Amino acid sequence: MKLSKYEEETVVLYNGAEQTASVYTHDPKLKEKLKRLSEKHPERIIYITDNENGGVTYVVPKKCVQIREPVSEEQRKAASERAKTAGYHPPKRGKVDES
Repeated sequence: MKLSKYEEETVVLYNGAEQTASVYTHDPKLKEKLKRLSEKHPERIIYITDNENGGVTYVVPKKCVQIREPVSEEQRKAASERAKTAGYHPPKRGKVDES
């Protein structure tokens, strides 16, 4: 059964007693990030399961869950200019052709 965009949710659950959080998501970017992090840190980012509707569940340290203050367009542009001036280039995502 195909879910609507409204039904394709992300749920983060944690409590005060444990040091981990459960992350259930359908978001393709978040799924890829969690997969990449679990491959890099298998002892800390733990894949639990996927479901028939395309959702996945991982357990992550609570320290990975963050809520940040919104950034204004002016702040974003200023940070972009600082990065360009410093010669920063974001990492390329996906597969790199070695030929």
